[in-house]
Amino acid sequence: MLVRGIGVLTGRGSMAQLQLENAVLRHQVTVLRRTVRRPELKDRDRAFLAAASRALSRDRWGSFMVTPQTLLRWHRQLVRRKWTYPRRRVGRPALDPETVALITRLGRENPRWGCVRIQGELRKLGIWVGASTIRRILRRAGPAPRRTSPTWSEFLRAQGRGVLACDFFTIETMFLRTLYVLFFIELSTRRVCVAGTTSRPDSAWITQQARNLAIKQELEDKHILLRDRDAKFSGTFDEVFRTEGLTVVKTPIRAPRANAFAERWVGTVRRECLDHVLIFGRRHLQRVLHTYAEHYNRARPHRGIDLRPPDAAPRLARSAEMRIHRRDVLGGLIHEYERVAA
Repeated sequence: MLVRGIGVLTGRGSMAQLQLENAVLRHQVTVLRRTVRRPELKDRDRAFLAAASRALSRDRWGSFMVTPQTLLRWHRQLVRRKWTYPRRRVGRPALDPETVALITRLGRENPRWGCVRIQGELRKLGIWVGASTIRRILRRAGPAPRRTSPTWSEFLRAQGRGVLACDFFTIETMFLRTLYVLFFIELSTRRVCVAGTTSRPDSAWITQQARNLAIKQELEDKHILLRDRDAKFSGTFDEVFRTEGLTVVKTPIRAPRANAFAERWVGTVRRECLDHVLIFGRRHLQRVLHTYAEHYNRARPHRGIDLRPPDAAPRLARSAEMRIHRRDVLGGLIHEYERVAA
C-alpha cells in the first residue's frame, strides 16, 4: 500500500518529485534524530537557520532540528551583534616592561623615596608615569621596605667622603734599626699616600709632612682628619690641617678599630710586600713603599669599591685581538695583568 501511494505521487510530474524528495529528506532527518546525538552547530550554521526561520512560517518550523525557542534565541543574538560596536579595551594602555623594571629598581635602590619623588626622577629621564601607577607597581614588586634612616653601610659610606685618616707603623731593617712610616688614606676611594719615612719622627718632621700634603693640593675636598692619640702628632701638625679647613678627630684611647681603614692598610702592606723583603735602610724602604703605593692605587682591586683600583683606568671591552700581558712589580713579588694589542 505504501509503495502504491509513492507510485501515485511520482506520476504527477516535477512538483510531485519535489514533494517526494522533501518527504524523503524529512524522514531521514527523523531517523537521524532517533539515532544520532545532539549535533554540534557552528556559528554560521546557527546564523543560517536563524535567518531561514524568519523566511518560513511558524507552521513549517517543524523541519528544523532545533526547537522554536532556540531559533528565536539565535535570532536575538544576531540582532545584538548587529548593533554592537567593536569592543575596545577599557583603561589606559599597559606600561612597557622596561619602565616597570626601572620603577622597581628606583624603589629598591632608594628606599626612602616616595612615589612622587620617583615620579619626578622619571620625568627627568623623559618618562611620564602617574604616582598611583608607581605606587601600584611598587606594592606588586615588593621592593626594600621603607626606612626613615640609612643603614650602617650607607651611613659610613656617606660619612667617608671627605674623610682622611693617618697613622704610623714601624719597620725593622736588616740591621735591626727601627724606621717609622707616616701615611694617609682616603676613606671613600681607598687611595693611599705615603708621606715619608724616618728614624726620628719629631714634631718638626711630622709638621713638614703635613705641609707637603697641603702643597700637593691633596686636602682640597677633605673636611675631616682622623688620627689616633699618639704623642708624635703635635699641635703644629693639627694646626696645618685646621688652616686648610679640616676638623681633626681623635680616636678613643686604645681603640685601633676606630681607625680601621688605616689599620687594614698596614696589614695589607705587610702581608703583600714588607714581610717578603729585607729592608736595608730608609731610602730602600721609601723606594719599596713608593712602588707598592703606586701599585695599590693604580692596579690593585679593592672589595670596598666594587673591585676597582682607586685610580682605575677605563675598562676595555673584551676583544679576541687582545692578549693578556703580565707586568712584574718589585722584582716579581707582585704581578699586574693588563690587556694589550696582539
